[in-house]
Amino acid sequence: MAADASTIHASAVLVGPKAILIRGPSGSGKSTLAWNLVTAAGQGDLPFARLVADDRAYLEMRTGRLLVRPAEGLGGLIEIHGLGIRRTEFEPIAAVGLVVDLTAGDAARNPEAEATRVLIQGVTLPRLPVAAGIAVLPLVLAALGIPPAGN
Repeated sequence: MAADASTIHASAVLVGPKAILIRGPSGSGKSTLAWNLVTAAGQGDLPFARLVADDRAYLEMRTGRLLVRPAEGLGGLIEIHGLGIRRTEFEPIAAVGLVVDLTAGDAARNPEAEATRVLIQGVTLPRLPVAAGIAVLPLVLAALGIPPAGN
């Protein structure tokens, strides 16, 4: 699989049956959110979460679904802030069910309806725009319909 316009700087985590595609500028916390989701599953806060891609993800539309997989040579690798690149279990491919945009310019307390959907390669997906400085994991858990721990 060659690098092309379908390879983007993003991370992805399979959470249950669908993947969360995490986009944002360099340093926005894509890898941190991916690791937090995987860790949350290990602590029982999510039923299942496994890394699909970190840093670079390959996207393709197939049979009306947006599929994500790690860029060639990066499967199972994730950067953990303060520890460097680590190897972990990963899913080789998953269908995207939610897009999280970090440091999104259109993030709002009550976002407009058009800000909560995104069209990628002909597939319309739910979108969670998150402003810089906002704790993103609780928002993602809420978007997935999962109550915070202890509730």
